[in-house]
Amino acid sequence: MAPIPTVAEQAFIDRRGHAGDPSAPARDRRQFSNSHDDLSPAARELALAIDHYKLQHRRRFITYEEMLGVVKDLGYHKDE
Repeated sequence: MAPIPTVAEQAFIDRRGHAGDPSAPARDRRQFSNSHDDLSPAARELALAIDHYKLQHRRRFITYEEMLGVVKDLGYHKDE
C-alpha cells in the first residue's frame, strides 16, 4: 500500500490567467480592462488615473473611497 502524500507533496496547479495551458503567459487580472480605446476622453483620463494609482500603491483592486480620491485629484467636485 502506497503512503498518502502530504499536502506539501501534492502538486500545485496554478489555474490563474492561462485556462489550463501552462505554456500561455499568465495574465494579471485587473478590476478594469487594459484597453481604453473605446472610451471618451474624460473616461480615458479617469481610467489612466486609476491605473496609475493602482500601480503606484501596488493595488489590484481599489475601494470606492480610493476611487473618489482619484476623481477628486483629477479636479472633479460636486456642485451643491
